[in-house]
Amino acid sequence: MNLILIAVISLGAIALVLAAILYVASKKFAVYEDPRIAQVGEVLPQANCGGCGYPGCSGFADACVKAGSLDGKFCPVGGQPVMAKVADILGLAADEAEPMVAVVRCNGTCANRPRINQYDGAKSCAIAASLYGGETGCSYGCLGCGDCVAACQFDAIHMNPETGLPEVDEVKCTACGACVKACPKAIIEIRPQGKKSRRVYVQCVNKDKGAVARKACTVSCIGCGKCVKVCPFEAITLENNLAYIDPYKCKLCRKCEEACPQDTIIALNFPPRKPKTEEVSVAPKVIE
Repeated sequence: MNLILIAVISLGAIALVLAAILYVASKKFAVYEDPRIAQVGEVLPQANCGGCGYPGCSGFADACVKAGSLDGKFCPVGGQPVMAKVADILGLAADEAEPMVAVVRCNGTCANRPRINQYDGAKSCAIAASLYGGETGCSYGCLGCGDCVAACQFDAIHMNPETGLPEVDEVKCTACGACVKACPKAIIEIRPQGKKSRRVYVQCVNKDKGAVARKACTVSCIGCGKCVKVCPFEAITLENNLAYIDPYKCKLCRKCEEACPQDTIIALNFPPRKPKTEEVSVAPKVIE
């Protein structure tokens, strides 16, 4: 009986010592977490899309609290309303952010970009891009397998069966950038949505020389530079045979659209142009 009592007392003593050690360790190595991190996390949409540039909503909440400023921080899914709530929790000011949207920079439809071969492998743009240049003569354009569609959590992008190209639903798009990361050809870009959702951009990423590019696609950029010359705001640059319109310099005058001989420059959501009226020359009256 004494042996059993001694064993119980010994085990109890060991348990007390270990408990004391654990208590001291928990106090010594305790990591303080600001309770505001959890509060900010609660108002975030929990999409964990990475569009904010941080690893998920928890990472974004942690960054907002620790930075002590919301400069350069924006949740593309929640938008300005969510950022206003975050600002209230942290007692900070949230800058007005310009709405952004995904833009598909390829107009290589079945009509514009004839197929010269047929891909019969796994339906994945990533796999197709690693194997060859695509079914057409343009090795820069959309592969049409829909990796961008699968990557979108918001049902904001779909493949058009007639054109074989992805189309973005502006209303649903949150500009999270998942489709941009999924596209191995880098034809999708996040751009400012623009006033009244109006945007002007070059719908091509082909860097081949003019004759080669035109042969592969009838609406490809040929690097002629006419758009650069007519732009009064220096918003267009030409590099590697490809024109690019800076959305922050562009004033939507659309002169580049008229100058482009390839119809490569697209102007979205603008009203129809007024037909040009022919000037009637009137002979001056002769007074005798």
